[in-house]
Parts: sequence; C-alpha cells; structure tokens
Amino acid sequence: MALDRETAMQVAAVLSKGLPYIQRFTGKTVVIKYGGNAMENEELKSSFARDMVLMKLVGINPIVVHGGGPQIGELLERLNITSHFVNGMRVTDSQTMDVVEMVLGGQVNKQIVSLINQQGGTAVGLTGKDGNLIRASKLEVQNHSDELARPEIIDIGHVGEVKAVNVEVIDMLTRSNVIPVIAPIGVGDDGASYNINADLVAGKVAEAVKAEKLILLTNVSGLKSKEGEVLTGLTAQQVNDLIADGTIHGGMLPKIRCALNAVENGVQTSHIIDGRVAHATLLEIFTDEGVGTLISRG
Repeated sequence: MALDRETAMQVAAVLSKGLPYIQRFTGKTVVIKYGGNAMENEELKSSFARDMVLMKLVGINPIVVHGGGPQIGELLERLNITSHFVNGMRVTDSQTMDVVEMVLGGQVNKQIVSLINQQGGTAVGLTGKDGNLIRASKLEVQNHSDELARPEIIDIGHVGEVKAVNVEVIDMLTRSNVIPVIAPIGVGDDGASYNINADLVAGKVAEAVKAEKLILLTNVSGLKSKEGEVLTGLTAQQVNDLIADGTIHGGMLPKIRCALNAVENGVQTSHIIDGRVAHATLLEIFTDEGVGTLISRG
C-alpha cells in the first residue's frame, strides 16, 4: 500500500535530516553499552538490533558491549546461590563466576548476536577471554573507616578491572564487515576469569579503538539538573562542576565518570541516553535533538 502524501513527506524529511550525520560519521567507530530495559523488552531488543544493522550499512562501525546483571541474579536465585554486594558490586566467588560466564558469555551474548543476524547483519560474539581481548586484574575494594588507621582491603573475588584491550581482534572483525558483541569478562595474567562492570569495559574499549562516540544505554532520560531538566551539550569541565556541586550523585556517578574518562582519553563524545525509547541509538546519532545527554571534551 502506498504512503499518503503527508506520511511520505515526513519520511523523506527524516531521511534528509539524517544525511549530514551519515556523511559525518561514515568510517567512524561507535561503542554502545547495551543493557537495562532495552535488553529485557522484546520490542526494544528488535529495534536495537535493527539500529546496529542500519549503522553498519551506512558505513559506521558499531561495537556492542553488553551487561546482564538481572539475568545473572535470576539464575543464581534458581540455583539457590546467595548474592552479596559490596559498593554495588556482586561478590564473585568461583561458583558465582561459573554462572557469570555461563550467562554473559553464553545465554545473553548469543541472544544479542542472533537478534542482529536475524535483522540482516553479521555479528560475532566474544568474551574478553577470546584472543586475550580484555586483559584484566583483580579489583581491590577499599573500606575507609574513621576507626582504621589505613583503608581495609575487601576481597570481592573474581571482580576485575581492565588493564588492556587487544585492538587487533576488534579491528579484524570490523574490517570484515562484522559487528563485535562483547561480554564483559576479562582474563588475568594467570588465566583466571574476571567479571567486569560493562560500562567500564565499554569505556575502555572506546578509548582503545579511538571511537568517535561512546553511547551508554540507561533506564533514565539522561543527566538531569536539580530542577529535573535533562542536560546535554556539556563539556568535561561542566560535568566536573556538576559533580562538585552535588547535582550528579548516587547511582549516576559511576556512569558519568565512565563517560567523562572516555572523552578525557580520546573519545570525541560520550552519550548517556534513554534505552527505553525505541531506536534510541539512531535518534541520538542522526538527529539534532537526540534522546539524552551528550558530553564532549570542550
């Protein structure tokens, strides 16, 4: 059935507005951290996969890094394994790490790869252990107490931080017209597996590949002012000022610091966008308004 004239004009206007952005970002790399509602809602999962395929078709190189905390928690509960958290991080003993690898490297990663492939793309799933993609070290958590002369070191098991990213593995895939889908599991010098926060992995991958953009999909509409207005077009200095005056606090702080570190280490812009909006990634890249908060170096 043919489109009516008004609808056809709207479609043409949208495509026309996107052209300058397509021209600008062709050949560039965009790292997307995928998680939250966008990963759990069937309609949003399909729209995300189509976004990745479209980006690749117009010459942009998307790299997906995904989370999977709720899925890990669900399986641990079914296995009657109790989860403990320190500073918001899951204490990961050997038994829990086996579940993390099963869920992230198997179930979640393969679902995302399958979705992208169903939409006509070519995706390949990886963990940080494949090709030594993500070299990791054990994360030390310090407990600061007025009663202690020095901070107490808390052992939270197989929780790691990124030491290095093997860019050659990613370059090989992107040159072959493949979309890499990365589970945030790293490998230590001793061969041990480490569970790493997906935001941190996405940020470090973006820095390593000198990405044009780092996009963090979240369950909020973006960084908000004290009055509740979504802030965007921020410089790194403005973000630091908002942290200093308490506007940015609580659960948003780690995500903002990840975005901030990326732009301070070579990524052109970081975006914190609303993953509850269908086609949020395309709307952020290809429209003037976007759907979240943009942070740049200056």
